[in-house]
Amino acid sequence: MSDQSKLWYFEDVDLFEILCPAKTPSMEEKHSPNVFKKDEFIYFPDQPSLNIYMIASGRIKIGSYLQDGKEIVKAILTKGEVFGELALAGEDRRADFAQAMDDDTRVCPMTIEDLKELMKDNQDLSLKIFKILGFRLRKMERRIESLVFKDARSRIVDFLKEMAEEKGQKVGFEMMIKNHLTHKDIASLTGTSRQTVTTVMNELREENVINFDRRRILIRDMARLV
Repeated sequence: MSDQSKLWYFEDVDLFEILCPAKTPSMEEKHSPNVFKKDEFIYFPDQPSLNIYMIASGRIKIGSYLQDGKEIVKAILTKGEVFGELALAGEDRRADFAQAMDDDTRVCPMTIEDLKELMKDNQDLSLKIFKILGFRLRKMERRIESLVFKDARSRIVDFLKEMAEEKGQKVGFEMMIKNHLTHKDIASLTGTSRQTVTTVMNELREENVINFDRRRILIRDMARLV
């Protein structure tokens, strides 16, 4: 297999190792990667929920539309993350949309039936999938609670803490987050405006709590991030 075809496997992501087609050769041809251009949709609301997907490269936006057509962004996912997993929980038709945010975004689809077949004989895979479902549910509950009960600054601070917990790397006493989000993206995910995100981020930088550029966010002191 060439490097580009090893799309179910990355050494730093356990789930890829479990689902690597090399370990299930009969599935390698069936689950070849799909490539999408920026803004191209992987699926739309109300389409049948037939597959679960894993991101090999690029970013995927998960969202939905209100009755007035306004877009609600629920998640922005990157390499190694799974989406479309609600099909495993009994979702017959998609409630959300999935859209590529970058050119040459590659995703690996696997049918729900094939995945269930793999899960039957693989307890590690079953446990990881159930953890993903539980984690996404808890994350959505926290976000709803934040939108209802917290002000804009608190929502943005909570989001930074969440990113640090999920994707941060310790650098001495500081926490470094590789940043793939614009201020507009953060605004969409926190129910605020781009201007508010910029203002809060600049305030936190002036307070020497964080530093940031287009590629990373450095949290200097988690205890002071309030």
